[in-house]
Amino acid sequence: MTDKKTVCILLNLTNCKRKAGAEVKLQLLIATDDCDYADHLSNTLAGDHADAIEVSVCSSLENLHEHLDAREFDVALLEATMIESADMQSIHLPLLLWSEEGNIPNIPGEIKKIRKYQRISTMVSSILELYAGETASECDSCTKRAQITAVWSPVGGAGKTTTALAYSAGKASEGKQVMYLNLEPFSSVSAYFSETGKSVSSVFEMLEIGKGNIKMLIRSIRLQDNASEITYFCRPDNFDDMNILTSENIAALIDACSEVTDELVIDMSSVCDERTRKVFEHADRILLVTDTTHTAQIKFSQFASQHNTFQRIKSKAALVANKGAMVNESLVDDIICLPLVQSTDTVAVYKTLSSFKFGN
Repeated sequence: MTDKKTVCILLNLTNCKRKAGAEVKLQLLIATDDCDYADHLSNTLAGDHADAIEVSVCSSLENLHEHLDAREFDVALLEATMIESADMQSIHLPLLLWSEEGNIPNIPGEIKKIRKYQRISTMVSSILELYAGETASECDSCTKRAQITAVWSPVGGAGKTTTALAYSAGKASEGKQVMYLNLEPFSSVSAYFSETGKSVSSVFEMLEIGKGNIKMLIRSIRLQDNASEITYFCRPDNFDDMNILTSENIAALIDACSEVTDELVIDMSSVCDERTRKVFEHADRILLVTDTTHTAQIKFSQFASQHNTFQRIKSKAALVANKGAMVNESLVDDIICLPLVQSTDTVAVYKTLSSFKFGN
């Protein structure tokens, strides 16, 4: 390993392939005299990830001073032997690369630690989550990139989540990067995906305080289902985390998510309140789901005939008739009749329906 080494790494927080759009490069400095570890870390990042980050590596105090004199860094991972001599004016977020061995050096209390020997993908996620909390949002200068599809029903149990996931999986099979965003008050994510990552509550908290880089945080905590290639978030820590979101919070969340994926599919609650209307406003397409039950038929009829929201969204709505439901074809021009899948395995049902064409 040479003392001066700059490697441009495509870093993806969830092992997802980017299809389009450039990401802002995070300038990361690794400062350690452990050459074997530095090589392993940089090589693993270069081989396993795919988002834009530029990494510089130095292995001596002399090289560290040269790097910090020459440029500024967004994040620096500093070994204990390096941190006391580093010029912090050139580092936005310094982190102590801590091996949990020996004494902790005498460093300012505001400098956070990050564990050296851990899964590198977990380390990357933690680094960008920390950086997201320290920086301003990038969204002001960005424009929406994703196609946004909202999936809603006035009644629970009509197949809304199954429809949302089938649509998501179908788009992913076409080569799109798809993000599934569950906004139900009681999330059903764990019934379909593994939840081994960080809760989406950290995103909600950043939205509430109105400070931080939402896009970067989203990229750092989203997960990907290997089978379907859908990206998603772990459920909130508790009910209140979702319940306190305002319609403005919802709008900010949608905007941020839509800038880091090709397709954003929003699985909504069955109420029709201000937050629901905000989602409808942002959506390019709305899938309205109903089934064969008398309750679903009555509630959907009431929504279509008595609620002015329906008239506002009618032009971009498609009516999804699930489980062989009969629908009033005069309500909307776009009617989607899903085939009946005989299975009690909810995952198998949505994967079977993923091959169904939902139209435009």
